[in-house]
Amino acid sequence: MQNESAAAMMSWLPILFMLLVFYFLLYKPQKKAREERETMLNRLHIGHRVITIGGIYGTIDDLDGDIIKLKIADNVIIDVGRAAVSAIVEDN
Repeated sequence: MQNESAAAMMSWLPILFMLLVFYFLLYKPQKKAREERETMLNRLHIGHRVITIGGIYGTIDDLDGDIIKLKIADNVIIDVGRAAVSAIVEDN
């Protein structure tokens, strides 16, 4: 009887190993990237130069909740969603 229970436990070992692999290779890095993106979006302020997901570069002219007024050229200001910002561009 004890050998049967040990065999049953050993049959679950590969499944548990796969769950650990998925956690450390998929879930944990994705969670970290999501937290970093959320932090970046919360740090946005007027004057930051950003790039949108669509590839538009611009400077934040105004923040109003989830809407950002983005200056992309002289006298050209567009409204984009805060979630559309891909990254803050560091000027070199």
